[in-house]
Amino acid sequence: MIRLWISSLQLIELFVSSWVHLLYGFYIFSTAVAFDLSQALSEYCKPNINVKVKEVVHPPDSSSLDDLPPIVLVHGIFGFGQGKLGGLSYFAGAEKKDERVLVPDLGSLTSIYDRARELFYYLKGGQVDYGEEHSNACGHSQFGRIYEQGHYPEWDEDHPIHFVGHSAGAQVVRVLQQMLADKAFKGYDTDPNWVLSITALSGAFNGTTRTYYDGMQPEDGMTLKPVCLLQLCRLGVIIYDWFDIPWLKAYYNFGFDHFDMSWKKIGVWGLVDCLLGNAGPFASEDWILPDLTIQGSMRLNSHIQTFPDTFYFSYATKRTRRFLGFTVPSGILGIHPLLFIRVLQMCMWRHPPDVPPPYKGYRDEDWWDNDGALNTISMMYPRFPIEHPHRLVTNDSDCRPLQPGIWYVKTELSSFWYYKIVEGDHILFIVNRERAGVQFDLIYDSIFERCRKHVFRKTPQRLPNQSQHTVAS
Repeated sequence: MIRLWISSLQLIELFVSSWVHLLYGFYIFSTAVAFDLSQALSEYCKPNINVKVKEVVHPPDSSSLDDLPPIVLVHGIFGFGQGKLGGLSYFAGAEKKDERVLVPDLGSLTSIYDRARELFYYLKGGQVDYGEEHSNACGHSQFGRIYEQGHYPEWDEDHPIHFVGHSAGAQVVRVLQQMLADKAFKGYDTDPNWVLSITALSGAFNGTTRTYYDGMQPEDGMTLKPVCLLQLCRLGVIIYDWFDIPWLKAYYNFGFDHFDMSWKKIGVWGLVDCLLGNAGPFASEDWILPDLTIQGSMRLNSHIQTFPDTFYFSYATKRTRRFLGFTVPSGILGIHPLLFIRVLQMCMWRHPPDVPPPYKGYRDEDWWDNDGALNTISMMYPRFPIEHPHRLVTNDSDCRPLQPGIWYVKTELSSFWYYKIVEGDHILFIVNRERAGVQFDLIYDSIFERCRKHVFRKTPQRLPNQSQHTVAS
């Protein structure tokens, strides 16, 4: 009887959670459509007044602008880049804070590995090559999207890049840097020093217990439970890709085009095969959720280095506090409604007692602080299975002069790593910038200032129309 009661509660929770996520997705999509329609209507209704005004334009110093290393903003799971979802910005317009910012559109649900490959060709140009061995193992095409012109084709050790990764985007950049070190891109003599700095915003370095709530098996961190939210997500994504509606996919794409799941290529029986789990990304586990479990992150971290000539920073976030010996959500009004229940759930996480812990020394309470999507312990710095060099920062001035090869983390807690735990969540900033307040605006200001004024290897960078920098060195 008790077992039946628990199963009923789980089904009710799945039903409610599914509808909440579906309505939330529809809200984001409809907001983007409404924004685009209003913009088009406003352009159409503009009075056609032909008044000739001679405008004197003083162009920026293009040579100085070209010398600036781009700052590349890399989105997380379910994210999107510039040009997708109409006029919406995944980074809430933060990309406008600097003269030279790139916002690539990577697969929103593709694996960390695939996204790292896509990011390389987005910058250098050419056709995305996922690698023959990987493609054969995972059952998809070796080649993907073609970039006729790279967004930074001169990228090399003398023209390095600043990367800012949100959530899973932080791991994408770390995997990319390791690929550069391993010279994994055929025809390119790459080097990890192509990366000047990596800044993580709520970076998914060590996985999240959220994945287990949503349906990943704690036993292996790779397979799905038979009935769960992620199973519903899997079915929806397969059907979305199978219908292959061009204008819809141009608006938002999960990124699985290299799996060729379109009805034009696999037909009805191919769809059935994918739905049954015999083909496609979910069958080969070449998608992002297995990479976001604790076990999956440990598999990635086991071969990713922290390099001595790159500057590393991390902003860890949380929406929890201690109350009467318990970890609870830090408030109601400040937490996005979609995340409040998730924060509460993650505060109560218990690893199944009949399943071996993911690593030696594992404790549930270490994983209770969270922001509704990721555990705070995961966002600080890469620590499982090997702890990387780290230092604590409470104020930006504490980490100047900067040293490469060390993860600087910003936090309010004491640790050997430079880090700072920010009381907030980045998702609220994305969805409602006004309601989120100025906190993340100030964080982005700090990131861009650091990239331009305090992080360089050879000589200080010169901004357009600026003759001198104040440099901490």
